[in-house]
Amino acid sequence: MESHVLDTSLRWIVLVPLLGAALNGLLLRRMPRRAAGLLACAAVGASFLLSVAAVVRLAGLEPHHRLLADSLGTWLDIAGVRVELGFAMDQLSAVMALVVTGVGFLIHVYSLGYMAHDPGFNRFFTYLNLFIFAMMMLVLGENLVMLFVGWEGVGLCSYLLISFWFNEEANAAAGKKAFIVNRIGDFGFLLGMFVLGAALLPHLGDGEGVFSFRTIAAHTHDLAPWATAIGLLLFLGAAGKSAQIPLYVWLPDAMAGPTPVSALIHAATMVTAGVYMIARMNMVYVLSPAAMTTVAVVGAVTALFAATIALTQNDIKKVLAYSTVSQLGYMMLACGVGAFAAGIFHVMTHAFFKALLFLGAGSVIHAMSGEQDLRLMGGLRRKLPLTWPTFLIGTVALAGVFPFAGFFSKDEILWKAFSEGNPGLWLVGFLGAGLTAFYMMRLVVLAFFGDNRAGEEVRHHVHESPATMTAPLVILAALSVVGGWLGWPHFLGGANRFEQWLAPVFAAGASGHGAVTAHGVPAHGAATHAAASTEWLLAAASLSLALLGLYAGYRAYAGRAALAGKLHAFAGGRPHRVLLNKYYVDEGYEASLVRPGYALSDRVLFRAVDTGLIDGLLVNGSALLVSITSALLRLFQNGKLRFYAYVFALGAAAFVLYLALTI
Repeated sequence: MESHVLDTSLRWIVLVPLLGAALNGLLLRRMPRRAAGLLACAAVGASFLLSVAAVVRLAGLEPHHRLLADSLGTWLDIAGVRVELGFAMDQLSAVMALVVTGVGFLIHVYSLGYMAHDPGFNRFFTYLNLFIFAMMMLVLGENLVMLFVGWEGVGLCSYLLISFWFNEEANAAAGKKAFIVNRIGDFGFLLGMFVLGAALLPHLGDGEGVFSFRTIAAHTHDLAPWATAIGLLLFLGAAGKSAQIPLYVWLPDAMAGPTPVSALIHAATMVTAGVYMIARMNMVYVLSPAAMTTVAVVGAVTALFAATIALTQNDIKKVLAYSTVSQLGYMMLACGVGAFAAGIFHVMTHAFFKALLFLGAGSVIHAMSGEQDLRLMGGLRRKLPLTWPTFLIGTVALAGVFPFAGFFSKDEILWKAFSEGNPGLWLVGFLGAGLTAFYMMRLVVLAFFGDNRAGEEVRHHVHESPATMTAPLVILAALSVVGGWLGWPHFLGGANRFEQWLAPVFAAGASGHGAVTAHGVPAHGAATHAAASTEWLLAAASLSLALLGLYAGYRAYAGRAALAGKLHAFAGGRPHRVLLNKYYVDEGYEASLVRPGYALSDRVLFRAVDTGLIDGLLVNGSALLVSITSALLRLFQNGKLRFYAYVFALGAAAFVLYLALTI
């Protein structure tokens, strides 16, 4: 077993946001709005500072012994199944803890301004704190059971926050859709846990927790026969949480929630939980080429598929939503080719620039009095002197332009895909990167360039957001520039310190077990020995495509009216309609699953089972049986003394006759 250092601060990293949520929730109607917001911000800020202190202590340990642990006792110990109630921090969970609490704190501060006049202000911050608690439970949980508790917790908080404005039917429906679709994935997650537990239980010694990540890493050789089944079932859960095909449909609808929710849950933290889980379970995945290939292919297809949809969307948040689905595909692609560190690297950089873009979109919506349609925007760069440049920084970072953060993580993923022996996956990711640059520049041009196309009243009220909203934009913009420098690659003269930091976590799962990547190459082997010139060439091609996409997007929507006119003419054709309607996937699900499901529940479950069996047979039948029985009993309880004497005499005679016949 791996040695560790006891650190009781880990429990407080998790519990302080829960305390903030409890205080705000219990004092919901009594606490002043300003106090409620500051309390929520302070709770997440304290969790962030505790995380920083813990990471500093972690960094002071030897690389292969970097593990802080905090046990609160045994949660479950039945029939050999032992589950600890405890927390642990290694290099991987340290990265996630800093991202969740750091970006989460900035979004809390931003929400002070964005939700300032909302009647549900206190309730909103209660939910935000509860979400941070659940996410930290997921990240710092010592075992798979605690991770799953946090997993379900963020699902619940997602439902509460997406449908926060539940008086509007569309918002309530979006919350239910997110909850139900994620339950499909979670069913696979549970089955994967059961298979893993059943496979490990016969091989465990005394005191070993069956779902502990350290136990799983120590017994990976016992899981080899079950690795494919476990990996695919867990990936079903990850596909739901991280919005991969075919379970991605909930995330675009989730934009119905307040914009800070979009930034926190659907850009910076929750949707990356699936990627984190796969990276955490890397020791199982590397045993199964089939599972790895499935993760890589689904991720690559999702990246390109969602990017094409984003080309035509007119809601500013929907463009960013499909962009998030696409970027999550890149993270899955990285994990699928064995580049777990690159996938987590993109989790971090994406948190910076996508949170920036969502919060920037919120600032635009705030300035436009709630308008989200890009066709009714324009000319905002003159009115929003802080939102405009920070949004542009987020755009070029997402497009992958050097030296912004997105270049380093995206290029690392594409390089790993190519070097691990699958140029087809590289090509899909490469094309998706070009589309990303194009649709983001389209968004920028439609929102910030030209003349404002909104009504006169809206144009009159356009103004920059308050400091509580713009200050987080500036900080996130700075991180979107320099955040990727932690992974400065070797071919550019760097040391890729981010990959070095995570290396012991992923090396521990692969070493000694003959682990291979999805293509039969020893893990982390191919990329090390590839020619630097090839990496230079691919990086140059990726950068050139990003710049070309940005240029084409600008010229198409701002630079040449003739080209824009041709695009608009093309927009009336079938390809545009297909993309605008998102390939009709939602309509297909509605026709093939939702309506038949409603019909089944109405005709079979409700009418036959509920009305016929439960109400008719059990409830009404029981009442009828009681009625008949009571009617029979009333015949013998009529209150007439002569009848009682007659029955008594008859009974006595029958008893005497019985005795006469039997003795």
